[in-house]
Amino acid sequence: MRAIKAFPLLSAEEEHDYATRLKKHNDLEAAQMLIVSHLRLVASIARGYMGYGLPQSDLIQEGNIGLMKAVKRFDPDRGVRLVSFAIHWIKAEMNEFIVRNWRLVKTATTKAQRKLFFNLRSMKNGHDTLHPDEVSRIARELKVKPEEVREMEYRLNGHEISLDAHIDDDGDESFSPIAYLEDESPEPSEFLETQQTEQLQSVNLSKALMSLDERSRRVLEARWLTENATSTLHDLASEFGVSAERIRQIEQKAMQKIRALMTA
Repeated sequence: MRAIKAFPLLSAEEEHDYATRLKKHNDLEAAQMLIVSHLRLVASIARGYMGYGLPQSDLIQEGNIGLMKAVKRFDPDRGVRLVSFAIHWIKAEMNEFIVRNWRLVKTATTKAQRKLFFNLRSMKNGHDTLHPDEVSRIARELKVKPEEVREMEYRLNGHEISLDAHIDDDGDESFSPIAYLEDESPEPSEFLETQQTEQLQSVNLSKALMSLDERSRRVLEARWLTENATSTLHDLASEFGVSAERIRQIEQKAMQKIRALMTA
């Protein structure tokens, strides 16, 4: 603040001269003089936003961005002082910064919500919950719906909750939202690894089956590998004209060969 106050204010003639140099010759030194001479205006506006709990230095920096935008767009031939023109740009940047950073979850995203955000506090009588009559009055004055007023009040009165557990003085860890917000589904890398493993096993199984003789392959497919694998030992025994015990032996021997090939 001491540094800001060290910069002198400009007279109307000086301001017009610097602005003309910037507009006609893109004189950056003139732009700098216009900016630094209005830094105290930014600081003054920032003090009006201190109730939102954000660092004043951050508000001033955002306001300085708005001031620079105003200087870039300022036309000295319109007969308006820069201070009047710059206020809009400074406030616009501060408002945007507050809406963006005041809460982790965005409080206001539409134009109507932002209007509510910046007016509801000053229009409330105290810190108590709004009565229906107050809701109706504010809605009429701001030209919004009563339910939008109630929704914004709820957002403004809400508190952020840490996802992590809080450890009290006794060393006990309290319950925290992270306990039930945790996603237990596989991570993308794990899912891809599982998918690749299954694909590889499927390829290896196909190769192992092709190494079997036709009868052994038919037994395994009928017993285990088709979608409706309901064939019994007796069904296959009738199909091949052998005993059920012989089909069991063929199945067991084929299984052993498949396992050996897939683990090799």
